[in-house]
Amino acid sequence: MISQFQNIPEVVNIFKVLLTAVITFGFAFLITPIWTNILYKYKIGIKIKKTDVSGKKLSIVNKFHAKKEGTPTMGGVLIWFSVLVIIIASGYIFPWIASLTDTNFIARLDFLSRSQTWLPLFALVSAGILGLFDDIMSVKGWGSNKGGGMRFAMRFWWLFAIAFLGAWWFYSKLGWDQLHIPAVGDFIIGFWYIPLFIFIIIFSAFSSNETDGLDGLNGGVLLIAFASFSMISFSQNHIDLAAFCAAIAGALLAFLWFNIPPARFFMGDTGAVSLGATLGVVAMLNNAIVPFFIIVAVYILESGSAAIQLTSKKLFGRKIFLAAPIHHHFEAKGWPESKIVMRAWIFSVVMAIIGVIIGIIGMD
Repeated sequence: MISQFQNIPEVVNIFKVLLTAVITFGFAFLITPIWTNILYKYKIGIKIKKTDVSGKKLSIVNKFHAKKEGTPTMGGVLIWFSVLVIIIASGYIFPWIASLTDTNFIARLDFLSRSQTWLPLFALVSAGILGLFDDIMSVKGWGSNKGGGMRFAMRFWWLFAIAFLGAWWFYSKLGWDQLHIPAVGDFIIGFWYIPLFIFIIIFSAFSSNETDGLDGLNGGVLLIAFASFSMISFSQNHIDLAAFCAAIAGALLAFLWFNIPPARFFMGDTGAVSLGATLGVVAMLNNAIVPFFIIVAVYILESGSAAIQLTSKKLFGRKIFLAAPIHHHFEAKGWPESKIVMRAWIFSVVMAIIGVIIGIIGMD
């Protein structure tokens, strides 16, 4: 019976994606207590910011989040480390197990692919490691930034370097210079593909970081987004990329188990920035920019509200929102944290359904 299923490519591909998600979830879930104990033992906890970028007191944020001071951060390590271990295992350990057990199906779980997963894996791990350094600096109070951590300019430029490297690889090595608009067609944009690629990566990374402000908020949004792009990738026959997205979704599900209110630990820059950047790379690999902006509509609201607030305060000396990004505005209006998170998830699911439909049907 099993051997019959192994000869059906569609069935094998579906099981490959689903099993990859399950295996990564199980691995991340098992190592979480180990990492959590390390974080608590060495008191690697967050410090609630006392001032905004202009140096003014953050009274509203402090009021609602002061009790979270000291909660361990850097939980995002669990996500990218789990994906890294499983993808390497799929490429080297699974085939070895298959050779010993004469089970070809295990070898087919390999999703370490140069054409589909090398670049998003590079973005995930490199941004994850750099974000880890930023988190350590913030916890220890190191760096020239007030309160510790890297200055915005430093974080921007190392993320820009990663994005530029990816853009150059796509444009120069892979010859990508097309922008697809669903139901309209493909447009050759030439060299403009590089700044577009960089913008998508930086927008996604920093928007993910902006959204990571409430227990479970960004974890749920990212879980929905990567699950959505797993389906879009599968529809384009990017099976390895679909498995890669499924692996991240599986690790995020394990993370979310411990991150729902009250959070046992936070994602930190090592998770939020790396996952945001990786999501942007995945969107570009699928040539699915329009579906991307639909699926991450929450990010547009979060980053847009922060940009509007900052611009209004700089130019007119007044605030548009009670606090920014917008999830803090709802907190200031009296919404419970769990209500904000759950409604953001619901909104993300609805937008993701629309984005996946457009991403699959619109490619024709």
